[in-house]
Amino acid sequence: MNHSKATEEDGSSMLSAELVHDLLTPLNQIIGYAELLVEQAQDEGQPGFVPDLEKIQNAGQNLLKIINSSGKFKSIAQSNETRQYQNSNVAKSVHTPIKSNIPDNTLISILVVDDNDMNRDILLRRLTHDGYRVKTSDSGASALASVREEQFDLILLDIMMPEMDGYTVLQMLKAEEQTVHIPVIMVSALTETESVVRCIEMGADDYLYKPIEPTLLRARVGLSLDRKFARDREIEHYNQLQHHYKQLQEFENMQEDLKNMIVHDLRTPLTSLITGMRTLQQMGDLDSLQLEMVDISVSGGETLLGMINDLLDVEKMESGSISLDYSELDAQQLVASATLQVGSLLQNENLTIVTQIAPSLPLFPGDESKLRRVLVNLLGNAIKFTPAGGTLTLEAKLESSMPFIQFCISDTGEGIPQEAFERIFEKFGQVESRKAGRKMSTGLGLTFCKLAVEAHGGQISVTSQQGSGSSFCFTIPLARAA
Repeated sequence: MNHSKATEEDGSSMLSAELVHDLLTPLNQIIGYAELLVEQAQDEGQPGFVPDLEKIQNAGQNLLKIINSSGKFKSIAQSNETRQYQNSNVAKSVHTPIKSNIPDNTLISILVVDDNDMNRDILLRRLTHDGYRVKTSDSGASALASVREEQFDLILLDIMMPEMDGYTVLQMLKAEEQTVHIPVIMVSALTETESVVRCIEMGADDYLYKPIEPTLLRARVGLSLDRKFARDREIEHYNQLQHHYKQLQEFENMQEDLKNMIVHDLRTPLTSLITGMRTLQQMGDLDSLQLEMVDISVSGGETLLGMINDLLDVEKMESGSISLDYSELDAQQLVASATLQVGSLLQNENLTIVTQIAPSLPLFPGDESKLRRVLVNLLGNAIKFTPAGGTLTLEAKLESSMPFIQFCISDTGEGIPQEAFERIFEKFGQVESRKAGRKMSTGLGLTFCKLAVEAHGGQISVTSQQGSGSSFCFTIPLARAA
């Protein structure tokens, strides 16, 4: 019995809500047309019609209050009264829409979606009067078809429509990539907070109540369009930046490919030149001065060839296109082969090298040729900056705290300024050092050392004090790096 009574009351409430909505629609049209006629009379210089038109408008507003003044709709009436007060304040303070981001002479297209002919006509006339291009749709399905056929800058979407309501249309608009960024203003006689919140959460830009006050409509439309064109401008700038960045990358890649091609092609004739000079040394019949010139030529050619090889290998390592040829290495043999390779340089510079190899060092995995070249590069760097009669120290030992073997090359040269420590192993750090007047090294030997050591899973570092020499140390793990 109680259940039946509750059901009957619920049905009565639903019927009352539908009845109120059906009454609000023609009332909103009366008020809307009265407002349009007032504006038209003022624009056409016929002020005599304005008082009577305002009486029709006021009568409609009063009837609207009466309909919403009882029972369940008391809150709606209060909302309407509050809204009318707010709209009147907006009308006093807002006269033109905000268009700071809208380009001049832009033809803006707006789609009005409402199943009621008069509602569409009122919005059509108001928006056309404000200079917009307006198209109308009488259903959600036709609106979706329209936005797929042509572009719109804004959509005014009624909520209460048969077959497909405004909520469904909004959901479908925000689900498609082509329409997700079109701003949507929901239009309805519903004043419940839940409806407003639901629309905003679904992606609507704004919400307007019927009857729509003209100045408020103008302001909300202008604000939504301003935001839309601001977003369009940001997207355009972003796309331009992406395009320019892509062009820059393509140019850098072409430049890099050209450089690699030139450097690679230099190696073949340079190798031939060095081979020819060495052959000339062995042919005999050269006096001491000629032999000295040949030695200088061979030494210079080998230095240049080393720089070319460093550059090519650095590029390969940075791109990840070079692999390590692992084998089990003996630290003492690796040090011996590296010192043998720089023996002539040590003799020419009158330098002494001291090797300190810890006893019983275990074998460790590594690429022999690359690690020997790391030692040769570091030794060559130390030889270059150590004055004649100086001493170099090459030490190999187990690192006490971790399973690594450590190699250190120390010299008694001029040292390195502390501010150069972080950049000395980088390609561009070498450029900066030279621009600053400090010749830290030639070529990319230190850059190769860093990349080769890190490829093995180790680390390289430098300690130095100007006037007291430098010490370069690197570690190689006892287990093969993943």
